[in-house]
Amino acid sequence: QVQLQESGGGSVQAGGSLRLSCAASGNTDSIYCMGWFRQAPGKERELVARINTDDGSTDYADSVKGRFTISRDNAKNTLFLQMNDLKPEDTAMYFCAAGPYSDGTIRNTARGYNIWGQGTQVTVSS
Repeated sequence: QVQLQESGGGSVQAGGSLRLSCAASGNTDSIYCMGWFRQAPGKERELVARINTDDGSTDYADSVKGRFTISRDNAKNTLFLQMNDLKPEDTAMYFCAAGPYSDGTIRNTARGYNIWGQGTQVTVSS
């Protein structure tokens, strides 16, 4: 069974940067998409970015385009999220997720992912 472990969260001032990592362990053969989600208090969990494990294609939420970059080191089974120019509205718990879908809009929702990490907190102060 696949397990995901996030790291790299923390507190930064607006305009700063953080890099999140997600290490996957176990048999990852059935994973075709990995993503980063975030959830702020009182809000729904939302997709931040996702990447297909086969062709490396990516997609981003409009709110983070141009500031965040998702990438994956296949050899190390590790997912990354480079976050630049952070804003207070980026404050949330960030979750790494993995799922079995290689296409379709289901990848843009939490329903498209069946494996989740525990989350790492990102706090951006103004």
